[in-house]
Amino acid sequence: MTTLFITHAACLDHDTGLGHPESAARLVAIEERLAVTHLLDYLSYQQASPASDEALLRVHSAHHLARVAEPMPPEGHRHLDPDTRVSDGSEAAARLAAGAVIDAVDAVVDGRASTAFCSVRPPGHHANATAASGFCLYNNIAAGAYQALSKPGIERVAIIDFDVHHGNGTEDIVLDHPGILFCSTLQHPFYPNTPLRPITERMVSVPLKAGDRGDAFRAAVSEYWLPALDAHRPDLLLISAGFDGHQDDDMGGLGLVDADYAWVTRQLRDMADRHCQGRMVSSLEGGYELKSLARSVEQHVRVLARLEGI
Repeated sequence: MTTLFITHAACLDHDTGLGHPESAARLVAIEERLAVTHLLDYLSYQQASPASDEALLRVHSAHHLARVAEPMPPEGHRHLDPDTRVSDGSEAAARLAAGAVIDAVDAVVDGRASTAFCSVRPPGHHANATAASGFCLYNNIAAGAYQALSKPGIERVAIIDFDVHHGNGTEDIVLDHPGILFCSTLQHPFYPNTPLRPITERMVSVPLKAGDRGDAFRAAVSEYWLPALDAHRPDLLLISAGFDGHQDDDMGGLGLVDADYAWVTRQLRDMADRHCQGRMVSSLEGGYELKSLARSVEQHVRVLARLEGI
């Protein structure tokens, strides 16, 4: 069965301003890398559709949706928080980013695809129920999780977040849902400087310290995530795929390399094969050094699509 590559040209219209690390160049670099390595030839290319109010209101307040959609000032940009700059194209891009994950969930759960990667922006995992934060407008992966749980046959989902930053918005949104397991690794202490919750059967956020490399990351996955996933037995696995823990990315202080992203994707694929009929949906979060981002996404998608030998 096919792997979807879901994106939309309008995601490039989210203009964050000169010098902002979360730029349209990220998506361009990813697609160029997948094209030059010929991976795109093996993927099913799909254009995202915008998330509806109904879908977004599962995870956000009406006030938050109205705030994101407010008109731009005369100078063409405004800040939703000190890091989160938006333009005329931002709200449409954010709806498409969330909509891509919802589309991917529908396709994978309905059996039209086995896995999917959503190459979209703005990212989502810092956005909480009532506010944008940390480059994130809507929480794309949380919207996908609640879409999945609205579908027949899906009772439990797992969200895996390997971004260098804490997926605090996702954690807050899904905290009280008994059907959702949230597993993450994060550099700590580090932005967004949110407190770590104790590890429980449904909340497994494992701190890594600045300078940690692949061995520490792989140990966290093996010792904490995999047992929790086995115990939860999800029907669908969702990934907040942030690549800013790469050693070449100065937005973080971890020392991961391309091979670490391939490795973790294989562990998650094995878990999805065991519990989820192989069903996985991944969505882009961080990753700001364009060359390492593109290479790491290539490794991630290659494993998602079972194309390691090509």
